[in-house]
This record gives sequence, structure tokens and C-alpha cells, in this order.
Amino acid sequence: MNQKPLVSVLMTVYNREKYIAQAIESVMASTYEQWELLIVDDRSKDTSVAIAKDYASRDARIKVYVNEQNLGDYPNRNQAASYAQGKYLKYVDADDMIYEHTLEYMVKMMERYPSAAWGTFSFKQNPKKPHPYVIKPEEQFAGQYLNGQGYFLRSPLSIIIKTETFVKLGGFIERKMVGDFEMWHKLGSSYDLLVMPHSHGFVWYRTHEGQQSSEINKFEGEYREISINYINSDHSPLSESDRILALKGLRKRYLMRVFKLITKFKFSQLRHV
Repeated sequence: MNQKPLVSVLMTVYNREKYIAQAIESVMASTYEQWELLIVDDRSKDTSVAIAKDYASRDARIKVYVNEQNLGDYPNRNQAASYAQGKYLKYVDADDMIYEHTLEYMVKMMERYPSAAWGTFSFKQNPKKPHPYVIKPEEQFAGQYLNGQGYFLRSPLSIIIKTETFVKLGGFIERKMVGDFEMWHKLGSSYDLLVMPHSHGFVWYRTHEGQQSSEINKFEGEYREISINYINSDHSPLSESDRILALKGLRKRYLMRVFKLITKFKFSQLRHV
């Protein structure tokens, strides 16, 4: 019997004592048993480490690391990946959860389609073909910038990556908020993507006041910069004509966004006149 591949579940932590137990238990409940859970604490000031170590004492597949100093989100994600021994990386943040069948299904699909270096769930049905399917770099970029599929608009929770590919690409850039968006472009420029069915029923994303995603609007300019850089790159998989269309679309969406912000500001000012 062939040994099932090891999956490295990476859980980065900073002050998540309210949620970390549920996150850990969701991994432990997996029907797929060939996993290691690497919990990397970024100098929490609460009881997160104690909770994590308690679970590690019960299951040898769980390992807890504490950074010597606070690294920040994406540097800590890279730190967690540096400990990984698995064929695949699967991020599960300490305030999120996966369902018991998530790892089983994702690994099964990645093994079935070995040309894919990374996989994601589809939030939108493709009217031309059913899931799962593998798409080349050109279609990934076209889906992001021309067809409305938004393949790069994913959180790490919705992604599975071959470890060797992640290492080869040097991990996440260490820039707040935009590190994952840039990584999906980097992957999408050169590697096949496996698109799996709808994510509902595979992951559970918690929303709360303490999460960084609440600041996403402050980084709109950086997201746009990354998009332009990858569309214009010599390694862009888009044709010249599609690059032009993609850049026009970006500019249109940017101008619409600016118009909405200006209109909203003027309306708020009028209310105080």
C-alpha cells in the first residue's frame, strides 16, 4: 500500500487565546491522518502558547514553536513553512477552522492532478466546465483580470501548495496585507492551478474586530501596484493585447473606486453644512 503524503498544516499565532483551541481541534478531527500541525507563536501576550502546548502534549503530530521576537504576519508564515516536512502546505490561521473532510479532499485532488503546483476552491461556477479542473498561467491571469473569476483573490486558508514550489519561489514577500496576493501572482505566472469546487463546507473563516483583513482598504494602492507589475512583467503569461485590456480594466475599476470615495466624502460634508 502506498503511503499517503504528509501535509504540513501551518498555524501562525498572535494573541488568539479565544479561538486557537477550536482551530487546533478542527485539524485534529480530520479524516486524513497524515498531517503535522506546526503552531508558530509570534510572541503572544496572552495564553495562546499554553493552550497550544497542552494540545501538543496529547498528540505528537502537533509541534509548537515560539519566535525569539515578533516577526509580523507574512514573515511568520514563512517561518512556519521553514519547519515543514510535508509534501503540501496548508495554512489554517488560529482564528479559523477547517472541516473534517477538508484535508482528505484537497490532498486527493492534488494527487489526482500532479501537474498543479497549487490548488484553490472556486467561489464562482465556471459555466463552461465542471470542477475540478487544472488551468494554465494564461487562463489564471485572464480569469483574474478579464473574465471575473478572481483566482488570486484568495486567503491562505483557501489554498494548498506543494512545499517544494513554495520554497523555490522564496515564500511570501514580507509586506503587510499583500503578501498572499503577490504570492498567488508569482505562482500563477509559472505554475498550473487546480480549481476545486465551491469552498463552503471546506473551511470556516471567522470575522472579528482583531483581524488584519479589516484594514484591507488602506492597502488598495499596494494591491494595484502588484497587479500592474505582474501584468507588465516579462514573465506575464498574457498576450500583448490582453495585457492592454487588463490594464484598462484596472484603471477603470480604480477610477470608479476613487469616484465613489469622493462622492461619499462630499455627501458626508454636506450632511454637516
